[in-house]
Amino acid sequence: MKNYMVIQNTYSEFLGLIEKQLERRDIGFDYYRPFLDQGLPASVGQFDGVFILGGALAPNDPSLEHHDDVLRVIQLFRKSQRPVVGIGLGGLLVAEAVGGEPHAEPEYTAAFVKAHKTEAGAGDALAEALDGREVLALHHGSASLPEGLEPVLVDKAGRWLAIHPEKHTYGLLFRPEIKPGMLEDIIMEEGHNPPPNIVDLLSEARMKWPEMQAVSDQVVVALVTELGLMQERRKAPIFSLKVEQ
Repeated sequence: MKNYMVIQNTYSEFLGLIEKQLERRDIGFDYYRPFLDQGLPASVGQFDGVFILGGALAPNDPSLEHHDDVLRVIQLFRKSQRPVVGIGLGGLLVAEAVGGEPHAEPEYTAAFVKAHKTEAGAGDALAEALDGREVLALHHGSASLPEGLEPVLVDKAGRWLAIHPEKHTYGLLFRPEIKPGMLEDIIMEEGHNPPPNIVDLLSEARMKWPEMQAVSDQVVVALVTELGLMQERRKAPIFSLKVEQ
């Protein structure tokens, strides 16, 4: 069975809308929660790929204590040429892993924006599907891209929304997994650091719920197409340490 690692950075931010889409395709996943001091594995051979989710901090915030561990895991998956999908904070960490520079500003990005395909996005399944669609950008801080890496999706101001730096890797700053209930959880989660406009954002999300679901569907189809998410990779064998008497 296909099995993906999912790195969760807060209680309230999980795969959300994407979960059912993966389950329908017989794709399993295991959550890892380093913010609860749950260590990340030293090797990744037992997984087909990794999703790195959103969070309450900028990528270079000193309070993100598991920053280096997540980057290490991203690099392991990249080296093994297995799918890497970063979303929100995860997208910023992917950008950093491929040579980008993280920044603390802007403190908040929380808005529905229209996505625009770039020249680099021509022929890219994700960029083609979302060109002209409204998506929810929600993250803290930013990351400047390394020289030579062009985004496949940008907002109307030219800020990047999605990168596809190599065959098996995507970084997304928009949030296809978010449900209105997750925004409610972000508001309620102690110490989460939600953006100041999150109540208005929640109201807008409720009104745009059908469109958000459609965008999520398109994102998963595009990722399956581009990354081969339904392809099962060769897994490292798991040995039992039980001694037979």
